[in-house]
Order: sequence, then structure tokens, then C-alpha cells
Amino acid sequence: MPELLIGQTLTFAADPFLEGSDAARHDSRGGVLIDGGLIRAVGPADTLRAAHPGARVHDYGKRLISPGFVDAHIHYPQTAIIASWGKRLIDWLNTYTFPEEMRFHDPAHAAQAAETCLNLMLAHGTTTLCSFATIHPASVEAVFTAAQTRGMRVLAGKTCMDRNAPEGLRDSAQTAYDDSKTLLGRWHGQDRLGYVITPRFAPTSSPEQLEALGALWAEFPDCLMQTHLSEQTEEIAWVRSLFPKARDYLDVYEHFGLIGRGALFGHAIHLEARERARLLEAGAALIHCPTSNAFIGSGMFDMAGLKAEGQRVGLASDIGGGSSFSMLRTMAAAYEIGQLRGTALHPAQLWWLATAGSAAALGLENQIGSLKQGMEADLIVVDLESTPAIAQRAHRAGTFWEALFPTIMMGDDRAIAATWVNGAPIARPAG
Repeated sequence: MPELLIGQTLTFAADPFLEGSDAARHDSRGGVLIDGGLIRAVGPADTLRAAHPGARVHDYGKRLISPGFVDAHIHYPQTAIIASWGKRLIDWLNTYTFPEEMRFHDPAHAAQAAETCLNLMLAHGTTTLCSFATIHPASVEAVFTAAQTRGMRVLAGKTCMDRNAPEGLRDSAQTAYDDSKTLLGRWHGQDRLGYVITPRFAPTSSPEQLEALGALWAEFPDCLMQTHLSEQTEEIAWVRSLFPKARDYLDVYEHFGLIGRGALFGHAIHLEARERARLLEAGAALIHCPTSNAFIGSGMFDMAGLKAEGQRVGLASDIGGGSSFSMLRTMAAAYEIGQLRGTALHPAQLWWLATAGSAAALGLENQIGSLKQGMEADLIVVDLESTPAIAQRAHRAGTFWEALFPTIMMGDDRAIAATWVNGAPIARPAG
């Protein structure tokens, strides 16, 4: 039976960084008709109700019906160490990340972590995510299995590291290639799953491993490739010492064929002019991780400058370096960093980044991220008065954007009134 969701609706006809808030389409009494896992129609509620009298109606009143959030860069194995105190990137890896990731040799531990992470994501309104796993194939099996049982669209890959990591967290060039290819063959394109070729970052991969992963991506160019780029200044100096012949950090990836339309570069804060030009030319995506960048002191992403250049940009929580599972909090942090750089991001730009923008960064703009006919029905219903503090501010709003912005800045999982995944409502996860 078709389902008709009624409430306020918000979607985008274009990128609001290019066309401003006019790129957004808001309807104060709109409807979304879904059936068979897809959006079948979007329009005025009364019109859809009259045209589809047999549909089951879910009237959410003044709540906002939106595409589910798309988190373009996370580390699901770091769920348990989120909000750990006081380290910068390299110390963070050695003190928190690597010890936790060593536990993922145990399939039971991996399965529990995947279940916990996906439940928390759904509770915060994130319906699609792109995740690093660990070097262990079991970690990939776990997150894909958990996603499959929920009907979620999830992208992930085995993290590859063959140096500058502890014993027990190193593979080799050959095993990285072999394990990744096996996992790719098993999972890529199954249901709503996608495999992502995943060198952690240049310092933890030898030239031989990067060459092997570049060769694998050339064999399977319909996959994405994810890694990290220019997150912290110490990291950049480390890369220079490990790859002295490279022109810059990005040149390391270029040399091994790890750049292109399907490349996802997390952070990309301290970019040189040549790197920015090459990223734009290649059509790669840059993934902004604002809560992480602030939490571990990485720096301030140049959103305004990069978007003005025409760069493709997505938004991400980067848990556990990021300090919140909520894409609302992630949007708020992006706003705050924009303010520190002298550019106030409009609520339309922030919401676009968390939905259609991140979907486009992942190459999924024709499947998720927008309320449009034919798109997959991953939806959230957002209460714009979810707490007394938010409600009292929203009551004074003169426009829709003034009513939405307090939820962006102060909202959390309490704002997510309902979540629909693949056209079906889900019970609120317990975490």
C-alpha cells in the first residue's frame, strides 16, 4: 500500500552555494508519496491526498519531512572511543584508535560495534554513511551485515595499512589487494551496499601498497576510493619525510592512481594551490569534518573558497575523532568554522551539505539526498520545536529559515521524530 507522509517539506533544485536559498523548495503543507521503497510523488499535501485516496496517511503536522542525512566520512570502529580526551591526530591514533581497532579481529566484537554505530546513526537521522573499517575482513563483514538487516544504503571498505602501525594492525601490499578484492566481490552492489577501496592515509601505506590499491581501483573504477588528506600540519610534514620526491601530499596519491571522480578525501584543510587545482580538475570530492577538525585541533576548512572554485564538497561527522553522531551538530560546527573564516553559511547551504551535497560527493545524487520522484525513500521527520530552548526561539521566527536554524544549532537526536529507511518506518533504535 502506498504511504503518504504529510508535513513541511524541503528539497533542493540546485546547489544553494551557487544559487542561494532560492535553490531550496519549501512547502509548509507538503506531502511525499512512497511505495516500493521509492518516492513516487512530491507536492502539496491536499493534491496528493486527493490523487491517492488509497494511500495510508501519516500526518506529521508542522514537522519537517526531509531526506535522511548522509554522513560521508566515519570510522565506525571508533564508536566506543568517541570524545576521548586531549590528543592531536598522530597521538590520537596511537593512544586511542589503534588499540581499539586491534579488537576487531574478533567477529563478535566487530558485529556489536557495527550494531551500536548504525543504531546511533539512525537515532540521529543519518540514513546513509560511508565508513572506514579496520584491516580485518571481519570488520567489513560486520558493518555490511548490520546495514543489510536494516535495509540501509552503506558504503565501507577494509582499511589498509602496512607500516607505521602496531603489530596486529598491519597487512601487506598483497593481502591488502587480495582481501579488498575478495570483499569487493562479495559485497559491492549487493542490496544497497557499496565497497570503497580504503588506504587509511599515505603515512601508513608503503609505496608498494598504494600501488596495489591504485591497480585495484583501476580494475574496479565503479567503486569509490576513500582516504585522508592534509588534516594536520604535523601529518603533512610526516608525508614529506616519507615521500621526499612528491610535489605535495596529494601528489603521493596521484602517483599511484588514487585520484579521480570517485575519490573521497577526508579533511583537506591545509591544501596548496596546486592541490586545489588538481582536485578540481580530477572531480574528486572533499569531505568536511568540522567537529573533528575542532576537537583534535586540525584547522579550519575553507568552505567558501573551495565552493567558489567549484570543488565538490560533502559533510561528515568523522566519528570518533568527531565528537557527535548528529549531523545537526555537524552542521552547527560547519557554521561556526565558517564564521571564524569570515563567511556565515546559510541554513539552506548547511542542510544541502548534509543531504544532497553529501549524496553527490558519494556519487549517489540520483538515488538519495533529495525529495524527488524516483529517489530512494530514505526520509526523516524533524521536530523543529524538540526542546523548550529551541521552541521558544522558533516561535519568534519570521521565516522558515529562522525556524529551522535553531534546530541546526541546538538540535540533537530528540529532534528526529521519525525515520524511514528504504520506504519503511523504523523503530527508534535503543543504541
